Amino acid sequence: MSGPEITEDGHYFVIDGRRWRATDPGIPEDRRAELTRILMAWRREVRRTKGTDEERAARTGVQAAKVALGERGTPPWWEQTDEQRRARWETTVASPARATPA
Repeated sequence: MSGPEITEDGHYFVIDGRRWRATDPGIPEDRRAELTRILMAWRREVRRTKGTDEERAARTGVQAAKVALGERGTPPWWEQTDEQRRARWETTVASPARATPA
């Protein structure tokens, strides 16, 4: 099975005719994997908290992880300097376990 179509410039992938910003390919693999795990945990948290007061915090967590991955944010990762890109992916992104009071 092949993956989604990638645009020639590598900036987007296409699913069902819709373009989605690709993850910054410059992120070191271990950090990319960590950020992806955090993103998926926040997405599970969005489902768990749907319709409650905690949902906004979960959506904020998704946004932070996607920005760190380069999938959201301005300017897009391909317009950032190397220093800006590194700072973006090295930013601390809380996971739901750390975001929830103990």
